[in-house]
Amino acid sequence: MKKYLTIITCMSFSVIAFSQADVYPAKEYKGKLFIANGTVHVGNGQVIENATIEVNDGKIVQVGTNVTVPQEGAKVVDAKGKQVYPGLILSETDLGLKEIGNGVRGSNDYLELGDLNPNVRSIVAYNTDSKVTGTLRANGILLAGITPAGGAISGSSSVVQLDAWNWEDAAYKMDNAIHLNMPSFINRPNRFAIFFGLPIDNTDPTKKALEKMDELKSFFRQAKAYFEEPVHKQTNLKFEAVKGLFNKSEKFFVHCNEAKQMLAAIDFAKEFGFEVTIVGGSESFLIADLLKQNNISVILQQMHELPSTDDDDYDQPYKTPAVLQKAGVLFAINDNHEESRYRNLMFNAGTAAAYGLTKEQALEAITLSAAKILGVADRTGSLEPGKDANIVVSDGDILDMRTSIISKAFIQGREVSLENKQTQLYERYKYKYGLK
Repeated sequence: MKKYLTIITCMSFSVIAFSQADVYPAKEYKGKLFIANGTVHVGNGQVIENATIEVNDGKIVQVGTNVTVPQEGAKVVDAKGKQVYPGLILSETDLGLKEIGNGVRGSNDYLELGDLNPNVRSIVAYNTDSKVTGTLRANGILLAGITPAGGAISGSSSVVQLDAWNWEDAAYKMDNAIHLNMPSFINRPNRFAIFFGLPIDNTDPTKKALEKMDELKSFFRQAKAYFEEPVHKQTNLKFEAVKGLFNKSEKFFVHCNEAKQMLAAIDFAKEFGFEVTIVGGSESFLIADLLKQNNISVILQQMHELPSTDDDDYDQPYKTPAVLQKAGVLFAINDNHEESRYRNLMFNAGTAAAYGLTKEQALEAITLSAAKILGVADRTGSLEPGKDANIVVSDGDILDMRTSIISKAFIQGREVSLENKQTQLYERYKYKYGLK
């Protein structure tokens, strides 16, 4: 009897395990793939009606209305009546580093102790088994810039593709940027301090920020002197980690929102010759022309938020992309909303399209422009010959939450699963209540 009970128990666990099985990464696809008869949004502003994309061994070969689709020997996806887009890019995120914001420490690996940590590499901590990743793929987000947090210098970010077995498979471009958190020049008092008896910081915020700036500049000046030495008696890991900033193989991502902080970032760029990107940039609309003059790009973090100050227009966050577009600033739109876990990226862009951008400009801000800022535009960001076949097929307008229904997604030509924890639960409870 015990034997039969054991067998039944094992079978029950097997059924449960199967019903909640993880989604496996797609196998490499060798051969020809045609996505035919769709409305192709190239990602550079161009739209081609009734067009076909030819893919061979994961690379786009040609895009147009005169592409011949073979009768056999190739995989063909009929996209008639559908919209075809480049894979969307989440420019800056803790995806795969933080699973549950207030969860146990073991589930989060996005933050390092200490103040100067340029040698911290986010890529080696990236968890490809995150339950969040599948929900992003299902919304057409196929690449992401994985970024560490904490301290003045947080470490290096890397670009990953969101269908992989491990971080080595996921890596799309490793160590593409060093991240710095700019000190604030404004004293923002804790509104709850008086109620809880907390001490109030009465120090001069500008003086404090300038002192911190001197400390950071001192670090980079020492690093520069270190690289000018022909031979090193000892290897300095922190200096070695920022070598890419000086030889231009890495970018300098400065996290800040205040106009004064951005002016300090421009000062950094002038002194050290770094290629600077502002991450956040809430007040970037105030100095858009200056950003353009100094070739500073911007990643706008969150569209659906309140204005930075009481004096700003109530809809300023929605209008800022149009201001940057008019000034000629290279910018990307991002989503760092913790509760929705970054899945509303395309709807952030949709909001910008309702406040001054065209829809193709808004799409470019989450595809090609994001790829340019992350340093991967030679491989992705638009549907052009020679680039990776990172492609999304939607039943409707991907920027519109009413019609954005992703039916197919491809990463480097591999058709990836759109199943995720939420779709699994949906199917599970349809079964429970007799709906399937």
